[in-house]
This record gives sequence, C-alpha cells and structure tokens, in this order.
Amino acid sequence: MFRDFCTREPGRFLGKVVTTMTSSVGFRTRFPSPWKIARQLPIVRASSTSTSPTPRVHSLEGFSAIGTGIYLRDIRENCHDTTSPNVILIFGWLGGQLGHLRNYTRAYAKLYPNAAQIVVQCNSDLFWTTRSIRTRNLEPVINALEALHCLPSSSPAQLPPRILTHVFSNGGSLQMTLLGHMLQRKYRSASVPKSFTSALILDSCPAVGNLTLMKLAVCTVIRNPIVRLIVLAIVHTEHSIRFGLSLLFDKRMIMLENLQIEMWNPRILLWMGLHTPRLYIFSRKDKLVPWQEVMRHAETAKKCGMDVRCELFEESEHVAHMRVEPERYWSSIQEVWAAAAKERRGSENT
Repeated sequence: MFRDFCTREPGRFLGKVVTTMTSSVGFRTRFPSPWKIARQLPIVRASSTSTSPTPRVHSLEGFSAIGTGIYLRDIRENCHDTTSPNVILIFGWLGGQLGHLRNYTRAYAKLYPNAAQIVVQCNSDLFWTTRSIRTRNLEPVINALEALHCLPSSSPAQLPPRILTHVFSNGGSLQMTLLGHMLQRKYRSASVPKSFTSALILDSCPAVGNLTLMKLAVCTVIRNPIVRLIVLAIVHTEHSIRFGLSLLFDKRMIMLENLQIEMWNPRILLWMGLHTPRLYIFSRKDKLVPWQEVMRHAETAKKCGMDVRCELFEESEHVAHMRVEPERYWSSIQEVWAAAAKERRGSENT
C-alpha cells in the first residue's frame, strides 16, 4: 500500500514536517506549521494560478523566444559547481501565462543561477491542434537541448549534463510525453550516457479525470464565451468518439488514460531512468486534478521501482502550491535535487 513507502513525517511522503495526523485512507497528512528554511531560499508570493489576475507579459526577462511559446535562458558559463542542475526544463500548464511562469523562472534563477532554462508553454489551442503541429512546435526544444550538450548527437560536454525537469498539470505532461516520443524516434539507435543527473517535478499531475473535469478545465482557461462553447463542443465530441472506440476495440484510447500510463515510464525522457527521483506535488483542495488519482499514480510508480517522493498540500488549489506555501514548495524541490546529486555520486563510487 501507499503507506508502505511513506515516512512517519506527515504531508511529505518521504519528506519532513512537524504536525502529524493519520488520515482515514491510511497515510499521514500535514497541516500548516512553521518551517525552518535556509535564508537564501527565494520567497515568491505572486499568484501562480492561470485563473488569477496578472499583468499580461509577452516575454521573460533574460530569455529569448526560440519557438512558438518556447523560451530559452542560455547560460554556458564555466562553473565549478558540479552538483546543481545546469539545465532546467519547465513545461507550463494549459493556459499558463508568462506572467505566472515568470514566478518560477525567477525563483530558479536565484536557486540555481548558473543553470540554463527552457520554458515550454501549453496554450489553449492544445484542444484543437493536431499532433503533427504540436510535434513541429516542440522541435526548437530539441535544438536547444542539443546546443546545451544534453543529447547524444551533441558534441561532448566538459561535464555530464544535470537536468531538472518541472512539469505542471496534465497540459505540461502531454507536452513532456510528446517530447519524449520525439527524442526516442530521433535517437533510437544512439547510446545515452549513464552519467546524467536528473530529477522530475510533477506539480498537480497526472490524473485521468473525467468529462466533467475536462469541461471545468476548459471553462477555467478560456474566458471568451463563444470560443468556450466551441471548444467544449470539440472536447465533448472527441471524448465521446474515443470512448466509443475504446469500447469497440477494447483498447485505452482516452487521451488522459494513455497519459497516465506513459507517465509510468521511467525513461519518459532520454536522460531519465529508475534512478531519477520524481517528486509529486498535489493538494486536497485541487478541483481539477483529484489528489487521490495523483496518489495512486505515485503508488504504482513506487511499485515499479522508481524513487518516489510526495508533497501533499492541504489548502492550495490547482498549480497554486508555490503561492500558498513557497518555503515548503522550494525546499522540497531542493531536497529532491540533492537526492539526485547524491545518487549520482554514489553510482560513481561503486
């Protein structure tokens, strides 16, 4: 059961907290309590949800637009720090604006100033954009990763790549899994070095959801009532067709069901594996992604041999955990990256 790989510390399965209480579903949960965090940790209190008001931002400071909704902070300075990530890959949530994503890029720039960052937005046109167009839109990400010496065809880097991947919601998960398929096709015959240090952050994902939750997501992202009705009709039609085909051919054809399965792949991206620690961040108050579904996904991943850690929040809404408890949010990310670096050092010494 899930509690078998949870520590005694509440709210953070494999983490640290203060106040404890055993829940009715057999695992410990956390209630708000003071946190002792290092002073240098950035505190970002700006809103992080796609539904809260924020000034319209058309660019990210220090970033260059390298594609449609794709931005690069290119840093290749010689640095003696071999433990911090040197590349941070961020997949935004569906409809996530740059003004919201900027809260994360700024915090990462303070935590890991020598790391390049790649930001991939997930626009609301995901509902009607074909897979081939989405694939073409993600090609600049591969080009950037090659330029940063993160892929097999790149020229040898002075130091092995250290990649932290941060994914938001099902929209970001769909973008990441598509990139994974693209990388597998392109580098199928290439040998991937085993010296990668990597960690995966899963914020408010993944979850199968249902048609009601999908419609709620559409209403949250799309404000224009006419466009919203059109998109709702598209979502309803596609879901009905996929559901009918699933019954007819006895195969999983619901998009988010396939997404959950793909997210159990330890090598979802070329540089990942069973050794890659993954951190699930989710909340009981999330109305779009039920916390029970995220918990079940983490449980199965753990049973598959992956290094799983979880942060269960009590009061934050969808992709708003950082805004509600910033100290806890960023300390958990720092800790999972420290675990990844430690695992890498341990494998080098064996």
